[in-house]
Amino acid sequence: MANVVRNMLVTGAAGFIGFHLSMQLLAQGEFVVGLDNLNSYYDVKLKEARLSILKKNRNFQFIKTNLADREAMAKLFNEYKFDIVVNLAAQAGVRYSLINPHAYIESNIVGFMNILEGCRHQQVRHLIFASSSSVYGANTKTPFSIHDNVDHPLSLYAATKKANELMAHTYAALYQLPCTGLRFFTVYGPWGRPDMAYFLFTKAILEDRPIDVFNEGRMKRDFTYIDDIVEGVVRLIEHIPTPNPAWQSGSHSDPSCSFAPYRLYNIGNNHPVALMEFIEILEGYLGKKARKNFLPLQAGDVPINFADVDDLMKDVGFRPATPIEEGIKRFIAWYLNYYCC
Repeated sequence: MANVVRNMLVTGAAGFIGFHLSMQLLAQGEFVVGLDNLNSYYDVKLKEARLSILKKNRNFQFIKTNLADREAMAKLFNEYKFDIVVNLAAQAGVRYSLINPHAYIESNIVGFMNILEGCRHQQVRHLIFASSSSVYGANTKTPFSIHDNVDHPLSLYAATKKANELMAHTYAALYQLPCTGLRFFTVYGPWGRPDMAYFLFTKAILEDRPIDVFNEGRMKRDFTYIDDIVEGVVRLIEHIPTPNPAWQSGSHSDPSCSFAPYRLYNIGNNHPVALMEFIEILEGYLGKKARKNFLPLQAGDVPINFADVDDLMKDVGFRPATPIEEGIKRFIAWYLNYYCC
């Protein structure tokens, strides 16, 4: 538990990861300002239900605003003088970026620019920001390593997350702003995002509707339980990056660190699960078989994601390890309670 109450900004606090992280930080005694614009990308009622839980804690303050609102963001940073900022707000989703690309530029680029400027001018001690496993794009070497270059994104969403990493590095280099980027791998669990496959599958199976199975089912995902994601983030909040004196520019420079106070980490389960196996686990807990509609690989998707988390283990002593069976069991229990009772 923290000895001194710190002012923490969590953007995307009404979202899946933001909600769970805010709950943990509040449990540790921190003062959390939760920012969200409550957009309609998915069910706003679910976001409001998460917020209603957070608002029960007197150390939580909710601010409804848009990251892209430059004036509002400057005012927010000036008023609260944040010690720590965790930026989880973003326009998410690989497939949605194919039909609404402008939303990704506004939120993920313009919005992140306003976060960086706020952190710079208010001398925030540590900026932690969400990147994504999507940045690995066309990389085929697995497990995906933060020490490998990621220069071939396959979706605009991935490109904006790669851009966030570059923007953060620039501010770390120019203004000595400590920045840590976190590449999350297929996060799932209670209170999750309704646009994610496991959520869509559960809903369809219960309603006796067919599920869309892309790439004819030949997919593997490094499903990472939400509690493991939160544990990784909390540990890294305290692990403020410093310049790496051994870093050298050139053809073999390490993209995961820098001469600046900048660091990247994967947070994944380090154990990819075949999509068909994942569906079987869902079927088992739901007690119903899925009707499957097999489809080709969609534009922007990759057949496998698989996290190398050795650096996370080395630096903060943590490796996500919640078994997929246990994580899905907890999700199904929550889903049935929230939607069916």
